[in-house]
Amino acid sequence: MTNANEQNSIEEILKIAEKNGLPLNKESAELNESGMDFQVVFATDEKGASWVLRKPRRPDVIERGALEGKILELVQKYVPVAVPNWKINTSELIAYPLVKGNPAAVIDLEIQNYVWHIQNNPPSMTFIRSLAESLVALHSINHVEATKHGLEVLQPAEAKRLLVDRMHQIKSQLGVSAELWERWQKWLADESYWPKYSAFVHGDLHPPHILVDENTKVTGLLDWTEAKVTDPATDFTLYLTIFGEDNLKVLLNEYEKAGGKVWPRMLEHIIELGAAYPVMIGLFALQTKEEAHMEMARGALGVNEK
Repeated sequence: MTNANEQNSIEEILKIAEKNGLPLNKESAELNESGMDFQVVFATDEKGASWVLRKPRRPDVIERGALEGKILELVQKYVPVAVPNWKINTSELIAYPLVKGNPAAVIDLEIQNYVWHIQNNPPSMTFIRSLAESLVALHSINHVEATKHGLEVLQPAEAKRLLVDRMHQIKSQLGVSAELWERWQKWLADESYWPKYSAFVHGDLHPPHILVDENTKVTGLLDWTEAKVTDPATDFTLYLTIFGEDNLKVLLNEYEKAGGKVWPRMLEHIIELGAAYPVMIGLFALQTKEEAHMEMARGALGVNEK
């Protein structure tokens, strides 16, 4: 049952779509509020084709949206899965035909957790292999091509330096527990953990952004706003958090078999990068300035005084 506020949001977004030459059926429209960056509406056109409409929640999202369009132009030439094909890209709205496939999971806002569409403990080998193959293709994209499309390209030392700077920013503005700070410093000081090369990464591979078919084969990847050339471990940290270390080992094995570049302490590095993820939560909270996000960040950083 759609409440009045949801209906108003749907109507507002559909009006923007129509203004941009895309009339859609109000009766079929559904609102999804689970994303932190966009309000999303799913609706059909007069021919019955399904569309995705994304309305930015904040100005910084609009800026990143302009870059995401360039990212999609590039990756669709190289990855073996479908990506969104944007038909509308303005400061008010992004719209594209629905990409075929089901999300591996969706977020249920009531239970604040994933509702899975795949077997997840452990994931099927079909899912793991197809994800590994997609990551190998993505991570192999030429850095010169990335630069031509306006993407951020960070060499290993630059990626590490950026993370160090962000750690100090978060410590200064939000605080970090002594235990967590010490763990970060030990990891940063030991070069044996760190990769000697960078890779083109998706940057936000959580289950709602991974589409699968009825056999759980990965068929599409969504939401490319965080894509850049940086530490290749970036694309494995969420997998570790969600599926656990044993399942990550299986993915890394399939990734290497498919041609992915690995290094001796890659698994350990991913674990430590995961332990630094509170930095990203803190940056997001400082960006939105919403108290719920601040509380979440302080909790992750071990300094929640409430």
